[in-house]
Amino acid sequence: MEKLSLAAKALDQGKGILRLAPTWVPRSFCVPGRRIKLHPDDYYVLGGQRGGIDERWLSSTTPAKNGPLTGENEGLSAVVFKDGTKDGQILLKDVIDELKGALIGDRLWNEHQSWPMYSKFFDNMGPLPHHVHHNDEKAALIGQRGKPEAYYFPPQLNNHGGDFPYTFMGLSPGTTRAQIRECLVNFTKGDNKITNYSQAFRLEPGTGWDVPPGLLHAPGSMCTYEPQKASDVFAMYQSLVNEAIIPEELLWNGTPKESIGDFEQLLDVIDWELNLDPYIHQNRYMQPKPVWSLEEMKAAGYIENWICYKSDAFSAKELTVFPGATVTIKDSAAYGMILMQGHGKMGVWDIETPSLIRYGQLTNDEFFVSEQAAMEGVTIVNASANDPIVMLKHFGPGNPDLVL
Repeated sequence: MEKLSLAAKALDQGKGILRLAPTWVPRSFCVPGRRIKLHPDDYYVLGGQRGGIDERWLSSTTPAKNGPLTGENEGLSAVVFKDGTKDGQILLKDVIDELKGALIGDRLWNEHQSWPMYSKFFDNMGPLPHHVHHNDEKAALIGQRGKPEAYYFPPQLNNHGGDFPYTFMGLSPGTTRAQIRECLVNFTKGDNKITNYSQAFRLEPGTGWDVPPGLLHAPGSMCTYEPQKASDVFAMYQSLVNEAIIPEELLWNGTPKESIGDFEQLLDVIDWELNLDPYIHQNRYMQPKPVWSLEEMKAAGYIENWICYKSDAFSAKELTVFPGATVTIKDSAAYGMILMQGHGKMGVWDIETPSLIRYGQLTNDEFFVSEQAAMEGVTIVNASANDPIVMLKHFGPGNPDLVL
C-alpha cells in the first residue's frame, strides 16, 4: 500500500481521530525523575551513553536533536492502525504530509505546510541548567525555527516534586550585559554562577509558565507538560548544575559554526527586555482559566480550562469529564491529546490511563484529533462511577477559540 492509502485508512478507522504510539526521548545530560510511567527497567534501555529517558514527546513531527547517536525517527510520533489482525504504524509526519488540510485544517496547512508544534512530558529528577531558546531570526542561522514553549505541572504526575521544584526565570532587574558576558566567558572554569543574576519561583501543581524565545530559564524538577513550537533549538548558559558539569559544546549549541567563540553572539540571543522585566511573575505565570461558564460546564458534566494561553504559537487545555458523564466537546482546530486519568470511550476508541508502560509497548492514552472531527464534536464517555477522565489537549498557532 502507498502511504496515502495507509494514512487515509488510519483516519477512516478512527473516524477522524488517530491513535498514537508513545514516543520516548533520552537526554544525556539529565537524570530521569521516573514519573512518566515508563517501567523501572526501561529508563536506560537505550544504553548509558544515550542517557536516561526523561521525556515523552506528544503529537510530534519534530525530530529530536540528540547528537550523532540520535536514533532513527527519534522524537517522531507514530500513528497506529489496524492492518488485518495486526497493528501497523506510520509516522504522524507522513500522515500529515499526505492528508494535509484534511487532517490539520487548511488554515494551518496553507500557512505552515506542517504541524507546527508538539508537546512533551519533561521529567527530570533535578533542575536543568539556565538556558535559552533562540527566536526565529537566530534559529534560522542554523536552519531551525525559533522555540517558544510553556509549562504546566499536571497533579497526576507530580506525587513528588523532585530535588529542586523551583524554576529560575529571567534575570534580576539591573543585571548588565557585561555581568552575563563574564559568566559565559567563565563557562569552562567550573561554576560560572549565572544564576546569581536570576530569581527562582516555587512550582505549584496545576499551574504553569509561559517561556518566549530569548528568555533565560532553568526548569525545576517537577514533571512538566510542555507545549512548544516545532523546534529543538537551545543553548545552555549555566556550566554546573547539582555538581554535574555541562559540556561546553552545549553552550555553543545553536550558534553557527563560523561564530563559535564569539560571546557577543550568545549575548544577542538573549531578549534583554523580557529577561529584565520587573513584573516577570505577573506576565509569565499562568493559572488555569475556564473556557466557558463554570456553571454551564458543570451542568453538562465537565470542566475545561485553558492552561497554556499566552503564546501565539500554540495553546493547551485541560478537560475533566465527570464520573458517569457523556459529553460532546467541540473545538475549532485540530489537536493532540494525552490522557492523564480515568478510562472510557472517545469517539470510536477505548481510552485508558496506563499505570506502567514498557518501552515499545502500545497504549490507548494518546490521540490526534482532525480539525473536522474537532469541529463536529468529540463524544467522550466516562465509564467509571468514581474516577474522572482528565485529558490535556495541545493546539497549533492561531486557535480560533482562544479568546480570554
